[in-house]
Amino acid sequence: MTPEQQFEEIYNENYHAVISLCLGYVNGNKNLAQDLTQEVFIKVWQNLKSFRNEASISTWIYRITVNTCFQQLRKKQFPPITIEEIPDETEEEKVKTEMRYQSMYHCIDLLSDTNKNIVLLELQDVPQKEISNITGISYEALRIRLHRIKNQLAKCIKK
Repeated sequence: MTPEQQFEEIYNENYHAVISLCLGYVNGNKNLAQDLTQEVFIKVWQNLKSFRNEASISTWIYRITVNTCFQQLRKKQFPPITIEEIPDETEEEKVKTEMRYQSMYHCIDLLSDTNKNIVLLELQDVPQKEISNITGISYEALRIRLHRIKNQLAKCIKK
């Protein structure tokens, strides 16, 4: 398999997870999430030869994604999603959906960087053991933290 074929396979297998994670970091702004996703895969391509297989490729890509998003968050704040970016819904459904997204992303944005990272990975259905590897938090501590984060988010969203 050529490096280009290997990269294409990695890209196809991980694109959805990367863009979804980026969307969480940029308050649902699709255009900015696409830019970050592109930046992530540029880094993957540039560093693929140095990948040491110490973790799964998806864990490595998640780590690159999280670091890329954190770098961008430090540089600037991202505007929230707009009604036009919500696909194929009636106007009333779009408004309701946008309000739910805004509430959810607002509450996630209030979390610490580490907790934000944890919840966004959890929302992507990343296995908790893999989240533990990505964040460097023990599996047991992660499970406790996730429970606390979910309670915190539930309280925030209800307000």
